[in-house]
Amino acid sequence: MIITLKGTEIDAPTATGTASTVGSARMVRCANAGATARLVTLEESGGTDIGTFTVPANGVQIIWKDTTDKIFAAHADIKLAAVANN
Repeated sequence: MIITLKGTEIDAPTATGTASTVGSARMVRCANAGATARLVTLEESGGTDIGTFTVPANGVQIIWKDTTDKIFAAHADIKLAAVANN
């Protein structure tokens, strides 16, 4: 998949209180820079969990979300970047 970057990559926040909208992105690239699989949580703006998924070691997942939905991860090995599909 070819993507267009829409912002600077950030370390994933690691708690619900610091979860990020990743610049109000609708599409987010979640890259695991570590050698251990890591859990990622997507939540509504109010903090209610929508769901979770695991990014495998050194893996990448791209997710769609609402602009107000927030993301955090179990570890800062997860890197987040706003992207668009070409």
